[in-house]
Amino acid sequence: MRRALVLGGGGVAGIAWETGVLAALADEGVDVTAADRIIGTSAGSTVAAQVTSGLPLKELLARQTDPALQTPELVSGVSLPELWVKLQAIAESGLDPAAQRREIGALALAAATVPEAERRAVIEARLPVHEWPDRDLVIVAVEAVSGEVRLFERGSGVGLVDAVAASCAVPGVWPCVTIDGVRYMDGGVRTSTNADLAAGFDRVLVLAPMAEVGEPAWTRLDGTVEVIEPDEATLAAFGTDPLAPESRTPSAEAGYAQGRAAAARVAAMWR
Repeated sequence: MRRALVLGGGGVAGIAWETGVLAALADEGVDVTAADRIIGTSAGSTVAAQVTSGLPLKELLARQTDPALQTPELVSGVSLPELWVKLQAIAESGLDPAAQRREIGALALAAATVPEAERRAVIEARLPVHEWPDRDLVIVAVEAVSGEVRLFERGSGVGLVDAVAASCAVPGVWPCVTIDGVRYMDGGVRTSTNADLAAGFDRVLVLAPMAEVGEPAWTRLDGTVEVIEPDEATLAAFGTDPLAPESRTPSAEAGYAQGRAAAARVAAMWR
């Protein structure tokens, strides 16, 4: 029986929420972080790196709920509604997916953002360990110029911090990440979860803080799939800006409540 854990994108609120869900599941006796493969996209790449760091879930949860333990975050200063209109226009342009990704890449490369080094320091602080774990961990990013998808893994020759920074480079908000001369942007530009990368696994748990655009990626899987998406209380906790640092505490608490509520059905599927 092969199991995969898929962690989708959703800003700092999504990081907090996913951490809460995972911590609650573990407290209820279902530690899904022992999955055979973990796939992380954007916020989910941060959580994937954190839960494979060796730091207990209880401590990771405290780093989200306790303001004294929260790592420094930047305020984006970007109008998300305005950015969403631009991204929606590209999504509705009729271009094929690769061409849409290139259009988004052009937007990302043209955006005025903080320097790469300043953003990288934020990612570095988020991760308890900066070395790849001896695990099947896949982090998804997209090349900004070509629109091609890149899967970073332990043997890819790319550092963990850089891989996570690339996957978290929200287009139009944070700077594209330069790795070996190539500029990368958020892996969520492909899909918000990239759950289809769990093809071939018998059991798949998907945490999806953000709704997929179009057909959800997990519908293309053949195995048994369980999906946890935000409920009304979680959406209220996220607020209007999931990138806002102050969303972490309420989002983590909402995630913990959802994890406890979902534990029985996850256990029935996972075991």
